[in-house]
Amino acid sequence: MLAAVPLPSSPALLAEAKHSCRRMRLAMGTFVAIDASARTEERARRALEAAFGAIWDIERRMHPTRAGSELARINGAAPGEVTAVDASTFRVLKFAQRLHALSDGVFDPCLPQRRGRVSDLELEVAAGAGPAVISRAPLGLDFGGIAKGYAIDCAIAALVAGGCEAGLVNAGGDLRIFGARSVPIVLRLADGSFQSLELENGALAVSDLDGQRPRPIEHQGYYRRVAVHTPPRRYAAVVAEDAMTADALTKCVLLAAPKRVSELLADFGARLLA
Repeated sequence: MLAAVPLPSSPALLAEAKHSCRRMRLAMGTFVAIDASARTEERARRALEAAFGAIWDIERRMHPTRAGSELARINGAAPGEVTAVDASTFRVLKFAQRLHALSDGVFDPCLPQRRGRVSDLELEVAAGAGPAVISRAPLGLDFGGIAKGYAIDCAIAALVAGGCEAGLVNAGGDLRIFGARSVPIVLRLADGSFQSLELENGALAVSDLDGQRPRPIEHQGYYRRVAVHTPPRRYAAVVAEDAMTADALTKCVLLAAPKRVSELLADFGARLLA
């Protein structure tokens, strides 16, 4: 299994702050660990709770099948029907369409059981009405390869807004840090070997097709639509400025030809570790 594990001792994370609060909870089908450092214990604690709240909000909005989620409403809409969405869902859809175009369709968060692709969505912001989408074909949207990264970014934003001077969010091996000079990471590769690195004010995402549990049916969209290059990659680790970008690019690394992968990494200022 490919995973990123922060070492237990990270002094740099606390160098700028006096108090640290750490919690691990279940969210988005995995364990999420958050470390919040601030000048007071109360400020760190409140920011940490807000960060978990941000993650749970993304989980509620972006689950592909759960009743009331925005993705479920889009997937259930008839072609031509307008569906109002939150700004967060709109932002992820806009990013997904951009990456879909840049990757020549390799990145597509739509299940193959329906013919629609993410490019069949029209995104609009009506004056006084907020963001909305219009489906031009039946869609099976699923954010299994991007929502976790975006939720990490939202949690980091909540820590910053809460007055934290440093923080770390780790969701099942995908993580992002801010405010630290560097944090030592041990990257466990699919062959059982380890790679050490220092992560500074950035994000790391990993994907491993061999070491993970079987994906539920709603998380199969990225691997069924395209002609995968030969030989296909089985794992990927990407460092990027934010977790959504890193998370999404790992899917492109697994599926796209090496030349296209290099172009995408350059476009987003990201780098491939494995």
